[in-house]
Amino acid sequence: MNPRSAPSRFAYQARRHIAERLIQALLFVSAFSAVAVTIAIVVILIYESLGFFAHVSLWDFLTDTEWTPLFSIKRYGILPLVAGTLVTTAVGLLVAVPLGTITAIYLSEFAPHRVRETIKPMLEMLGGVPTVVYGYFALLLVTPLLQKIYPDLPGFNMLSAGIVIGIMIIPYVSSLSEDAMRAVPMQIREGSYAMGATRFQTAVFVVTPAAVSGIVAAYILGISRAVGETMIVAIAAGQQPNLTWNPAEPAATITAYIVQVALGDLPHGSLEYQSIFAAGLVLMLMTLFFNIIGHVMRRRYREVY
Repeated sequence: MNPRSAPSRFAYQARRHIAERLIQALLFVSAFSAVAVTIAIVVILIYESLGFFAHVSLWDFLTDTEWTPLFSIKRYGILPLVAGTLVTTAVGLLVAVPLGTITAIYLSEFAPHRVRETIKPMLEMLGGVPTVVYGYFALLLVTPLLQKIYPDLPGFNMLSAGIVIGIMIIPYVSSLSEDAMRAVPMQIREGSYAMGATRFQTAVFVVTPAAVSGIVAAYILGISRAVGETMIVAIAAGQQPNLTWNPAEPAATITAYIVQVALGDLPHGSLEYQSIFAAGLVLMLMTLFFNIIGHVMRRRYREVY
């Protein structure tokens, strides 16, 4: 035993106390910084959007069917951009939700350990591929393949962009859903087997409903990722703000328009420049709406074991 004098013990405890306080302060600053950045983004969007809406009425912004701020005759109806965003997101979800969920069920309930440890990291690598690569993949490979089936498909279209967005967000859906399924206690599976259910019935009708809150969270993350996708739609869907719900036609999304204007030569502070903040505010509200729905559904269907 190494005896320690009273002054040295007090000095050691004081240093330990100071170190703990510093760590707590560092953790608080880290947590507060995310909130502060979010608040700053919201304030900037609202402040710049107020300058835009001082010249454009909110009614025209929400109901006009044309978006031509870069043309000689300027129209500021956000509906074409919203339609393009929703269509590409819907096509992406039609690809990602079934494939991601089936993949999660297989990895969680059927795949051997070695197969799961091999496939899951490879799937997660898809989430790390730069989106500009996905954009050219959609334009140079997916669109020509679709044109073999549908010859009238234009070179720029929302269908190929949405399909590739779905491929991109499959890792978000499958990985989080698989984690939620694996968190279901083994006693629930054993109870299902004891009732005479097969492995497939247990996976689909017992484990999947028990993990529905986590699966819904994965879907919401995928939706938010698809809504905010920029480069794929900018490259493959074209940048023509058409009010259409046909995925075979070209269109522009909110993020594609923001990129188009932000990289242009428009003077800072002009009405056209401020329009990107109004469009960004709409995009933020759409994402907030989907997240609120996801939060409500998680609270409603949450299972506590």
